[in-house]
Parts: sequence; C-alpha cells; structure tokens
Amino acid sequence: MGSMGRPSRFSPEVRERAIRMVEEHREDHASEWAVLQSVASKLGCTAETLRKWVRQAQRDTGHRPGLTTSERERLKALE
Repeated sequence: MGSMGRPSRFSPEVRERAIRMVEEHREDHASEWAVLQSVASKLGCTAETLRKWVRQAQRDTGHRPGLTTSERERLKALE
C-alpha cells in the first residue's frame, strides 16, 4: 500500500505519451510485455510501472473493470 501515495516522478503528460506509445507499438511486438519493455526502456521507467499506467488508463476509459482514477481519488477523500 505504501507506494500508492507517493507522487510519480513522471508527469501526467509523460504517462499519457507512454500509454499512447504502448498502444501504437503493440502490433510491432510479439507480446504486450515485449512492447512494455521496449517503451519503458525509452522512458527510463520499469516495464512493471508502465503496465500499471496502461491498466489504470484502461480502467479510466472503461476498457477494464475496476475503479477509475477519479473514483479512487473520491474514495481516498472519503477515507
């Protein structure tokens, strides 16, 4: 739970660009993990970090079940 509250050292713009790059290059790689590793190495983050951003973005756009970022923030504010 500890790392969730820590602000990312990557700006929202960088994260959005990273997520776009993953989507755009998905076809060029054998697996999602391969594309995550490729994009992560360009950005200087880990593939795991990037995977979390992509999953959160998918939840935010309704492509994956789970709380969106704004719902999570609302929940945090209530706690």
